[in-house]
Amino acid sequence: MVAAIAYFTMGSNLGFTPIQVEFARSNPRVHGTYREIFYVRYIDWVITTPLLLLDLLLTAGLPWPTILYTLVIDEIMIITGLVGALVVSDYKWGYFTFGCAALFVIAWTLTWTARKHASALGADVSRVYLMTGVLTIFLWFLYPIAWGICEGGNVIAPDSEAIFYGILDLFAKPVFGALLLWGHRGIDPGRLGLHIRDYDEDPAIHGGVHSGAHGEKSTAAEPPQNGVDGAQQA
Repeated sequence: MVAAIAYFTMGSNLGFTPIQVEFARSNPRVHGTYREIFYVRYIDWVITTPLLLLDLLLTAGLPWPTILYTLVIDEIMIITGLVGALVVSDYKWGYFTFGCAALFVIAWTLTWTARKHASALGADVSRVYLMTGVLTIFLWFLYPIAWGICEGGNVIAPDSEAIFYGILDLFAKPVFGALLLWGHRGIDPGRLGLHIRDYDEDPAIHGGVHSGAHGEKSTAAEPPQNGVDGAQQA
């Protein structure tokens, strides 16, 4: 839904701001002194990429501190990319470097730490993690290239930029999601440390816990009653 709103906005030629280019090109498609920077794309990414990353890290069964740390690094990567795109001077490449450093931290977590955790959970978990993890890492390393020739270097036109990013987003989101769901079809979430109860099976909803609680209260109340009865008989 978030990505659909973002692409609807960009398709309506909204959600952008003109930024003076650092590199003026002779190509008539990008020969102007200003370039459209679609900040709405980064709003999309700052919401959706942590969710995609969370899916992968939960599949690997990583502990929550590691997951939260990695998600913060992901937000840093997206925000530095946005700031770099909006900066007019060559300082933009400093923000680009920070973003790439954050990407390498994420890649290290996915290729080393998370992969080891997924392997320890079984062959089926390892298989689905490798399938979706390799796809994610491959695609995510193409995004800095797209940034370098679009917002950064002003090499290709915004229309070509939209196609480039659109293809990447298509594989990184719906295709990734379909593969993940397909891979999880036979995996018990409990093996991943996820304790999920279905509404129809929840005893707290259907009276199992409450009935037990009443039963315990009744049992606990019986000894005093017996004591009173015994005193009366005496």
